[in-house]
Amino acid sequence: MSLLTYNEVTKKIAESRNKRKHLLIGNGFSIAYDKNIFTYDALSKFVEDAQNDLLKKLFRINETRNFEQIMRQLDITAKLIKEFEAEDALVEKIVSTSIVLKESLIEAIEKLHPEHVFKIKEEEIKMCASFIMDFVRSFGYIFSTNYDILLYWVLMKHGEKNSFDFSDGFGRDALDEDGNVTNQQKKPELYWGKYMDTQNIFFLHGSLPLFYNGVYLTKETYDNKKTILENITKRMDRGSFPLFVTGGTYREKLNQILLNPYLRFCYDNLSDIEGSLVTFGFNFGQNDQHIINAINRSAANSLSSIYIGVYSKEDQEHIKAIHHKFKCKNIYLFDAQTAKIWR
Repeated sequence: MSLLTYNEVTKKIAESRNKRKHLLIGNGFSIAYDKNIFTYDALSKFVEDAQNDLLKKLFRINETRNFEQIMRQLDITAKLIKEFEAEDALVEKIVSTSIVLKESLIEAIEKLHPEHVFKIKEEEIKMCASFIMDFVRSFGYIFSTNYDILLYWVLMKHGEKNSFDFSDGFGRDALDEDGNVTNQQKKPELYWGKYMDTQNIFFLHGSLPLFYNGVYLTKETYDNKKTILENITKRMDRGSFPLFVTGGTYREKLNQILLNPYLRFCYDNLSDIEGSLVTFGFNFGQNDQHIINAINRSAANSLSSIYIGVYSKEDQEHIKAIHHKFKCKNIYLFDAQTAKIWR
């Protein structure tokens, strides 16, 4: 499989019969902004530097800095020892350790973000928004598996000076289980539901600003007094937990997705796209089979081409090795470094 440039990708799509194009971004999108912040290694280093001996032991024993892998091993261990009728106290200790790790992940992401949106240069925001807008103008969708706030910041700052080209489905109106507007609309919250028909931004694995209480999904915002991260922390201090999917196998991730109305809606939309799909910073690892399955469902209908961005020779060889998993008629690889997203 030859390697295209990003310009060649846009040209091929422009020459195709269906010019609608969609974007799927993974952790590489954030790493392209700052590789010292948005990596598993940087996050785990933060935890190891913290005063938490239990987490330090976990990373040392597992010989990995991958949060997902450690959480998956903890979950499997808990299930195994439960089958062997181990004491409840031991099972509870392992489960609670997994919870501590997830909470530490959230804390790490908050600590390692730029303090607020104004630390991202205006030129970088404009360039990233322009990159994303190219897909939106073709009536395409933006899918993200990231739970950091980088994409949210870009869309927020772009929306301040431009007409609202992007829609994440949130608005001031809340819907009850029957789809009726409730009195919640009087509160200054952003609710998901009423505007999902116009939605073109989908957080497949949730995101830090999203909170679900079992009835309503709300989105945390920033105000004149506090940054978005401060508001998220304040809500967590009150006992709320952000909606995001992190560790576990692809089946476990899919189970979480299917149990939440918002996440399922996002996943169903990925399963029903047409035209072309471009991926950036998404490596299609062994725990991403649910994403491949969704893409294949689209390929069974009207998705004709997928363009996968790769950074290295190793990435290229990996995609070649799993090439058979994709059901798209046309599969292309392109050099992700030729896509100028941030600078």
